[in-house]
Amino acid sequence: MAAETIDTLVVGAGQAGIAMSEHLSRNGVPHLVLEKNRIAEAWRTGRWDSLVANGPAWHDRFPNLEFTGTDPEAFVGKDRVADYFAEYAERIKAPVRTGVEVLKAERLNGSGAFRVETSDGVIEAQRIVAATGAFQHPVIPPLVPQAAGVHQLHSFHYRNPGQLPDGAVLVVGAGSSGAQIADELNRAGRKVYLSVGPHDRPPRRYRGRDYVWWLGVLGLWDAAAQEPGRQHVTISVSGAYGGRTMDFRRLAGEGVTLLGMTEAFEGGVLAFAGDLQQNIANGDADYLQILDRADAYAARNGLDLPEEPQARAAFPDPECLTRPLRALDLEAQGITTILWATGFRQDFNWLKADAFDGQGRPQHQRGVSRVPGVYFLGLPWQSRRGSTFIWGVWHDASHVADQIAIQRHYESYRGPAGCGADQA
Repeated sequence: MAAETIDTLVVGAGQAGIAMSEHLSRNGVPHLVLEKNRIAEAWRTGRWDSLVANGPAWHDRFPNLEFTGTDPEAFVGKDRVADYFAEYAERIKAPVRTGVEVLKAERLNGSGAFRVETSDGVIEAQRIVAATGAFQHPVIPPLVPQAAGVHQLHSFHYRNPGQLPDGAVLVVGAGSSGAQIADELNRAGRKVYLSVGPHDRPPRRYRGRDYVWWLGVLGLWDAAAQEPGRQHVTISVSGAYGGRTMDFRRLAGEGVTLLGMTEAFEGGVLAFAGDLQQNIANGDADYLQILDRADAYAARNGLDLPEEPQARAAFPDPECLTRPLRALDLEAQGITTILWATGFRQDFNWLKADAFDGQGRPQHQRGVSRVPGVYFLGLPWQSRRGSTFIWGVWHDASHVADQIAIQRHYESYRGPAGCGADQA
């Protein structure tokens, strides 16, 4: 059977793939979106039950569709977010084909096209957009062997406190996922230990405005690159319980034991780095810096926003911060679960193209690969700080679609009739 042909094949129908489809249609580019599961599947089955968006509804959306029937300042639940993308795909008539997995894509010899093997047959495409996102494969550091007798799972597979065996829980990683899960488990009556690494800690709201607004007016969402040495610093922010600044001293005051970064395991004992105080101090400095910049912006622009001096008041230092533990005997402390909120790795093994560095990371310029016909979307810091956010990926998709349209324009040019290289 002849292979199905298409100009541009988009792999993945999450927020990146749906945004890509809209902008390709705007540019008149024939395309197909393949998704191995359902639209926005990761929002449905790769998140815990109580998860809400980290930004308010007025902000964490595509520009052309609001969350209907929702308070613009509310934080939308994960299932509603998934439904939003499905609704958006239907609204723009995105050519999405679900339940089809891409297995392999490689350049055809003597052709600019790619041969794409899928679970539903072969497709030939002139261009491929890898829109599989930033959160593909959960990563658990190989520190604690499975034979250690403690239940281990990644935050990707966590659903709710009742899912875990009885006993205390160690949460490793204090970005948005780890901090929120630790908070939820503590509220559920579990004894919780939280291993805290380097992090940014913005205020949830300040002077009547959400932090996403402040980052916008201060130009921080548009930062084009991370500061040297801060490539892996996480952001600890939460929309849970109506939205509240994530403060680790507050969590400790409510019963969570804070620890430094998890370093090693031997003989049933976990060892932690002596960096807890510095990590907390650096998070505090980031928090106060945003307040300072917000105050300066409000004064410079004459904004009538209520001052909020209480935002600078700190919770008392808990004992776990003034006298940090450097080791935990899991059995002695009744720890039956280690929950790893330690991030994800990307996997583009299906794409057989020289478009990656030695660590398998895409090499690109704002999503345009060095390999002709290969594009990426949904990568962290693809063009700016906001690239992995819902609204950010929409704008990145616009740029990538424009580049595809420009390339198609040149490819379609045939020149004057009879014109050849040997003619004067």
